[in-house]
Amino acid sequence: MPQKPVLMEQLKQILQLKADGIPIREMARRVGISRNSVRKYLAKLNTVAESMTSIDMASAVYSINQIEGGARKLEQLIQYFGVVEKELKRTGVTAKLIWHEYLQQAPQGYGYSQFCFHLNRFLKNRDVSLHLEYRPGDLIMIDFAGKKLRYVDSETGECIDCHVFVAILPFSGLIFCQAVHSQGSEDFVICINAMVRYFGGVTLTILCDNFKTAVIRPSRYEPVFTDLCYQLSDHYKTTFSATRPYSPRDKAMVERAVRIVYEQVYAPIRNQVFNSLQALNVAIRDHLMLLNHKSYKNTAFSRWYYYENQEKSMLRELPSEPFCPKKVVHLTVQRNYHIQLSENHHYYSVPYQFVGKKVKVLYDASIIEIYFDYNRIAIHSRQPYQKSYTTIKEHMPPHHQKMQQIKGWNKEDLLDEAGRIGLSTHQAATLLLDNSIYIEQNYKSCFGMLKLRGKYGTERLEAACERALLGHRPNYTMIKNILERGLDQQTLDPKQEFTIPFHENIRGKENYQ
Repeated sequence: MPQKPVLMEQLKQILQLKADGIPIREMARRVGISRNSVRKYLAKLNTVAESMTSIDMASAVYSINQIEGGARKLEQLIQYFGVVEKELKRTGVTAKLIWHEYLQQAPQGYGYSQFCFHLNRFLKNRDVSLHLEYRPGDLIMIDFAGKKLRYVDSETGECIDCHVFVAILPFSGLIFCQAVHSQGSEDFVICINAMVRYFGGVTLTILCDNFKTAVIRPSRYEPVFTDLCYQLSDHYKTTFSATRPYSPRDKAMVERAVRIVYEQVYAPIRNQVFNSLQALNVAIRDHLMLLNHKSYKNTAFSRWYYYENQEKSMLRELPSEPFCPKKVVHLTVQRNYHIQLSENHHYYSVPYQFVGKKVKVLYDASIIEIYFDYNRIAIHSRQPYQKSYTTIKEHMPPHHQKMQQIKGWNKEDLLDEAGRIGLSTHQAATLLLDNSIYIEQNYKSCFGMLKLRGKYGTERLEAACERALLGHRPNYTMIKNILERGLDQQTLDPKQEFTIPFHENIRGKENYQ
């Protein structure tokens, strides 16, 4: 194995000790190399002038071939590191394995210790970090601490572990934390509601880790969030964002906040015993207040100072009510353009164009919202009745709306509508409504007669009814025929006697004696 070369600083120190008249034995002790090496370097530097540079000294001590060979050897090693850098991240791949593979390519290469020395320097130079500037009111970072707190149940004496939710406003550094029983949806909602109340507002974005309560499918570019996050975003007018998988530096501020919470909150209460979750959170809130009002190192200003003076006014206002999660179900719109909630078997309408489509239904105790492709297509007030229908008229197809309109009329409404057209129309409507014992059919006939006004106009309908009243019993078909044939527009003499024309099939009164 070749001798390890001395450093340039050691060569300069040898020359200085020689100038001071120090013996070779003492030089070797002070510099940390052998006496023979000292003699060898003194011989090589015997002709060196005081004004020589470090490069000139290196040329005098080391051969050119040795310098160029060492540089070439190191350059080849760095190139090799660039090739195998990704291999080190694979399962089971170690630096020693990479070193053995390196020696197969370069048998005269570096030993294992020098290989590791240069590898660590290479990785350190590649592993650089970017300083990020945060804007006030732009971002909240959230996470759950890895270590848990606990309390003792006063009734059972059981020690109950609690997860700790941590959030930070990166611009001011204001920290919030709260203990909950789990990382489930209900406790996550409790944490978010408490966080925004503590901050007094909400930012444009909430950045979270890829835990299951928030993220369904992690992705570097398009993570898929849970329905709960979309509901929270809609309620608080914010947006959830997720870090890249396995990239804790994306939320370095909250990672740092977790360590601060360990020091400033966990440590002071480590020997206290709490009998409830509420008591634990009271203690956490007390130490959290001290933490946020504590001045930053080498400054007179605290997190709370920067929050109050520069960030609080930039936060978005909170809605009047805290977020209440909605249940989510996916249903198919039935042929009667309704969906059914299985909890009380009540039916709610959607626009008839969505019959057969899969829709998403969000509901709570008071409101039901129905979505198709992320667009809300219907909203209802939730009804407590079972096996009933809630139908909005606009959701019905046109012919169903007409049927519903007919069913909604009563005798008084129809007569009032006919009276607004004219006296003859009112008399005809009265006769139509009393035409048979089937009331529903009478309503349909009268309603159909009134609808003729839309096609022929008010004056013609009044004239047709006047002509129809000359007969024994007017009906819808008679009035419609009069209008279609234009008989209403012919001059009518009220005194004109109607005679029955002669026909062989017409019998007279004498046949009925």
